[in-house]
Amino acid sequence: MIALWWRRWLSLKSQGVLGMNRRNHHYISRYNDRALYPTVDNKLLTKQLALEFGLTTPELIGVVDNQHDVRSLAELLAKHSAFCIKPAKGSGGKGILVITDSRLSDNNSLEFCKSSGEWLSLAALQRHVSNILAGLFSLGGATDVAMVESLLRPESSLENYSFQGVPDIRVIVFRGIPVMAMIRLACSASHGKANLHQGAIGVGLDIHSGRAINAVQNDDVIDVHPDTGVDLMSLSVPHWDRLLELAMACQEISGLGYLGVDLVIDQHAGPTLLELNARPGLSIQIANGAGLIPRLKAIELINKPELMSRSSKLDFARAHF
Repeated sequence: MIALWWRRWLSLKSQGVLGMNRRNHHYISRYNDRALYPTVDNKLLTKQLALEFGLTTPELIGVVDNQHDVRSLAELLAKHSAFCIKPAKGSGGKGILVITDSRLSDNNSLEFCKSSGEWLSLAALQRHVSNILAGLFSLGGATDVAMVESLLRPESSLENYSFQGVPDIRVIVFRGIPVMAMIRLACSASHGKANLHQGAIGVGLDIHSGRAINAVQNDDVIDVHPDTGVDLMSLSVPHWDRLLELAMACQEISGLGYLGVDLVIDQHAGPTLLELNARPGLSIQIANGAGLIPRLKAIELINKPELMSRSSKLDFARAHF
């Protein structure tokens, strides 16, 4: 057992895989000022900051910040048949509820359809929002607010690559330079959510072109989407340069040196910021079949990369990663 563990550790080390301890101590603690965390840990504050700097985010329909307003949820949603409800302080996709349609039931009560096809009553939706306010999905269990945003629609060329959910792109940015990227694809196993821990598919992306280079589901390498049957290796993300530039802009406004930027490509709005993450997960390495350490070390050798122009940062990323 010890010998097996030792061989696995040596294999990961040889590939330059970044572990949690090194990520926390060498990169997050060193390059991320904790005073900046409250903004990126709160999706509502992140949205306000992004809008201040002219960055595209999903339209905000409304915010529910107290239990009294939960009773008025039907009025808030009256003009919106499709929307997304999320906790401002949530993490890992917890508490996010995607509604694709609404209707009046046979007894004339309001019902809402989840991305999985399941229908919810208004009372069930209100309970979910109440749970958000109580901090059920938030970091550390802190009391929270519920954000209601317009539902994003995937760019047409990406629709067949995801099942019952919008694909999202994660870009790791270190000291202003895009280091590694992946696109997360929803499937039936993940219940329409693009969250790898819930069974979604992670596809590693070439930093230079945005083309697929590797795909995994539950840490197993795959080539075909289990629900749509599409060839995952044929995936090529459109608007790639704009996405990388948006990721770099997010790093600049956040002030964090080591950052995960989550983006989507909406049919109408184009590249759009979903959220920022001061403690991005490490599974992006599995999706890419490559370790982060060599790339991070290459950037650490640069003298003040933060002062480079965006075009120079992109040129460096393309040349080295």
